[in-house]
Amino acid sequence: MSGHGTPVPMTSRQSGPLKGEANAPGDKSISHRSLILGALSIGETRVTGLLEGEDVLDTAKAMRAFGAEVVREESGTWSVHGVGVGGFAEPAQVIDCGNSGTGVRLIMGAMATSPITATFTGDASLNGRPMGRVTDPLALFGARSYGRAGGRLPMTIVGAANPVPVTYTTPVPSAQVKSAVLLAGLNAPGQTVVIEREATRDHSERMLAGFGATITTEDTPEGRVITLTGQPELKPQTIVVPRDPSSAAFPVCAALIVPGSDVLVPNIGLNPTRAGLFTTLREMGADLTYENLREEGGEPVADLRARFSANLKGIAVPPDRAASMIDEYPVLSVVACFAQGQTEMRGVKELRVKESDRIDAMAVGLRAAGITVDEGEDWWIVHGRGHGDVPGGATVASRLDHRIAMSFLILGMATTKPVTVDDASPIATSFPIFEPLMAQLGASITRDNRG
Repeated sequence: MSGHGTPVPMTSRQSGPLKGEANAPGDKSISHRSLILGALSIGETRVTGLLEGEDVLDTAKAMRAFGAEVVREESGTWSVHGVGVGGFAEPAQVIDCGNSGTGVRLIMGAMATSPITATFTGDASLNGRPMGRVTDPLALFGARSYGRAGGRLPMTIVGAANPVPVTYTTPVPSAQVKSAVLLAGLNAPGQTVVIEREATRDHSERMLAGFGATITTEDTPEGRVITLTGQPELKPQTIVVPRDPSSAAFPVCAALIVPGSDVLVPNIGLNPTRAGLFTTLREMGADLTYENLREEGGEPVADLRARFSANLKGIAVPPDRAASMIDEYPVLSVVACFAQGQTEMRGVKELRVKESDRIDAMAVGLRAAGITVDEGEDWWIVHGRGHGDVPGGATVASRLDHRIAMSFLILGMATTKPVTVDDASPIATSFPIFEPLMAQLGASITRDNRG
């Protein structure tokens, strides 16, 4: 599947029970950061389990363009020979980040405090997303940005020749913004401080420490205060990437709504800043269990078993949980269709500026499939119909958004009538093995080759 070519319509239908092991791809957040921090280290970083989706492969290409040597070995292990903090070379060509908001924002941060210039672009979805939330704090370091109206790509960043450290309070809960500022702070003298009123996923902090940076985190009345000491010599690492909880969410949620299902997802990352969906599903009555809990590479992991759950109940998801499950709300809203009662999702305004306006995309598609949905600027409510009473029968628009496409394909596995997605090609950006993995479990998903 390709997120940049001919549309690939797909249809999902009721099938028998989903059974077996779902080997979800490597964690996307950790994969991006492994390549970038490896490129900013001196020596060779080795990465196994890297997510080989288009988003991460675009980041690998970008690191090569900035001067790092990035090679995929026949074994599937990736080798990154870095250039050190402040060692990025000026790229000769435009950096195309495809569909990846994480990739482009983190790379902008990593180069913004070096005296080089780079131009960034992406696909139609990425070029419509706001970059001001990152370029505004990067300007405080001394970087300058020149983009299209509304702070959109294509955009040229002129890195700061004499960067200064900054103290920055993030205006919205965003791990991408926080991470961009911290990566910029690596090549600024002194201490760069990021203050989060609401904690977000902490992969950057954990991995920066693992690569040898001096970084501290303190919870205060003002929020979480992260302090990074600039200009370290980062040390190369050997990284085993756990499986991505955001990708695992799809086979897990499918198992909960397809009668008779029993699916195991091994080696799933359970970082507490990422596992909000699983907590929420259990509160709804989902049969989810953790097996073989352990720690690998500083990250908690476990094997996650999901079984069909006939008595799901709608709940009000606590708004302060949003940051730990922001990418999972679309597929949670699918599960909510099969629960009894209302599922309320509030404090989720961030979903309006993802790959698509995910609140609107899900609301429109679910209504077309026979579900009542209420929505506001930063909330939406799904009125569940329980098992066996969700109509389906809709063709929905993916809007170039991988999570929207996968969510509606999961929906169709348990609706009365099939559900068609107009273009499932964006799935390749984060979950290139989605189609064969779901088929192996027993799902009935077909391509409409006439599309």
